[in-house]
Amino acid sequence: MKIYQNASEPIYKQIASQLREQILTGKLHAGDLLPSIRVLAQDLHISVITTMKAYEELSAEGLVTATKGKGYFVNTQDKQMLIEQYQRQLEDHLMDAVQAARIAGLGLEDVQQTLAALWDMEA
Repeated sequence: MKIYQNASEPIYKQIASQLREQILTGKLHAGDLLPSIRVLAQDLHISVITTMKAYEELSAEGLVTATKGKGYFVNTQDKQMLIEQYQRQLEDHLMDAVQAARIAGLGLEDVQQTLAALWDMEA
């Protein structure tokens, strides 16, 4: 797991994002135990509270469940429901981007070029 201390995204969001991706891509399966909060905090040299906040975010999304005394386990995922949920988020973010582009006087081609460049950066 890669954490960037100076990133604009909070550390707990970075952790949640990476674990979310592992769950949704099948690298982590239903029933898998996540690293303990303390162990992950030690490995990443961060606060236990930060790690706990990341796990709580995943729990609130229904991706994991806490079992008292045992830790956090990956839930069985309804892939279609998750796809639809993320499709809605994508549409919301793209609508914000479209509005920003229109305010800036940018055209569709400009937006497509920017999206393509950003897409390639994350690959």
